[in-house]
This record gives sequence, C-alpha cells and structure tokens, in this order.
Amino acid sequence: MEEKQTFIQHLEELRKRLIISLIAVGIGFITCYLFSKEIFQFLMKPLQKALSKGATMIFTTPGEAFFTYMKVGLLAGVFAASPVVLYQIWLFVAPALYGHEKRYAIPFVCFSTLLFIGGAAFGYFFIFPMGAKFFMSFATDFIQPAPRLKESFSFCSMLLLTFGLTFELPLFIFFLSKLGVVNARMLARNRKYVIVLIFIVAAVLTPPDPLSQIMMAIPLVALYEASIWVARIFGRKTKGEDHQPVAEAERPEAKGHRPKAEGKKKAAEETPE
Repeated sequence: MEEKQTFIQHLEELRKRLIISLIAVGIGFITCYLFSKEIFQFLMKPLQKALSKGATMIFTTPGEAFFTYMKVGLLAGVFAASPVVLYQIWLFVAPALYGHEKRYAIPFVCFSTLLFIGGAAFGYFFIFPMGAKFFMSFATDFIQPAPRLKESFSFCSMLLLTFGLTFELPLFIFFLSKLGVVNARMLARNRKYVIVLIFIVAAVLTPPDPLSQIMMAIPLVALYEASIWVARIFGRKTKGEDHQPVAEAERPEAKGHRPKAEGKKKAAEETPE
C-alpha cells in the first residue's frame, strides 16, 4: 500500500474526484439536453404502448415540460458520464489497495459501466413495461388515463437508477472483500435475512402484483449469490483461513505418539525407587 493519507488529504482527494465527476456529468448533460425530446420519447415508449388508442401525455403547469426535459438531459448525462464517474471512484479508493490489486482499474471501469447500464436496461425493458401495463389496466370507459410528463418520467428514472445501482452489488462486494470488511462466510451466513429484505424492497419498488415483485427479486438474489462468489475468490485471506486445522488422523496423539514431556513423566513414574 501507499503511505497513509491524513484526513485533510482524504478530503482534498474527495473534492478533486467530485469536481471531475461533476464536470463530466455537466458535459454529458449539455450534450444530452440537445436531444432531450428524442430521449424522452424513447424512454416513454413502454408507457405509450400501454396507453389506450388516442390517449396522450399531458403537462399541467407552464414550466413542467421544460423542467422535465432538463431532468431527461441530466439523467442521460449521468449515464453518459458514468465511465468517468466510476473511474474517479476507483482513483479515490485505490490508495487503500495493494500495488498488485490496482491492476483491476480498467476491468473495474468496464464491468461497472456494463453492470450499471445493464441494470438500467433490465429495468427499462422488463420492469417498466409491466408496471405501465398494470397501472393503465385501471382505465375504463368512464376513466381514461392522461399521464403527466413529470410523474411518468420520475417513475421511469427511479427504475433506471435503482436497477443500475443495484446491479453494482458484486463490484461493491469486491471492494469490501478486498478491504477485509466482509468475507464470503459472513455473506453466506446472512443470506436468509438478505433474501427477505430483497423481497421487501421489490414489493415497495414494483407494482403490487406478484409477477413484478418476482421479476425484480430474482435478479437481486442472483446478484447477491454472485457477490458471495466474488468475495470467496477475490477477498483477502485472513490468517485463520491460511492455516487449516490439522486432521485428527495426522495428529501425533492419533498415531500413538506422545509429546516428549508426557513420555518423560511416565518414564519417571515407572522407575523403581
């Protein structure tokens, strides 16, 4: 490891990484805002398919459409800048790692970006269409849906960010295991509690139907199981794990050999006075 940094140096390093990340997000936001209408139409396609024929989206306040497009540009900018942001996170954590562990920088950025985008894609292509169909199913001849831009985009962005961050779990466990904070045994021991928590979170974040909850919970459980294997393969080995206990058959006592001290004591007792 490198020399330990002081608390002030840690804060300065954090400030530097945050500034670079914010600049990257800002550039992504400006670029994506130019195409915010097209991006918004793409994001709302699952909702549009769930709407009845002739139904459209609406906005009810003068600035609602403008601020919604601003949020669209910001969300797209975050995704566009995610490789830079994730690399800054790596640079902030790297001083706590050994020299041979720092070679994971490029794989970390690649895998973390793929997991983040992959999680968002899973939420968009699977969870969002099911949620849209469920909520639009309450429409009747008397009640017709007219979803607002603000609420519709908030629901979509919540799903994308939630799944994008959730799919980073194996990488998060990788870091914690490398730092010695968690290990595979600890994760496996708490598996049953985590699975219960996952289904609770899935019930909160998805529409109240069992299929949507299961569709969200199953990938999260799979990610947790993958995290256990990540901790087992890449985690730091403790001294207790490096030295395996001696098998019973290999112990001197099991083979009929006694320690020297015990043998001398018995010989002294058997010697006649």
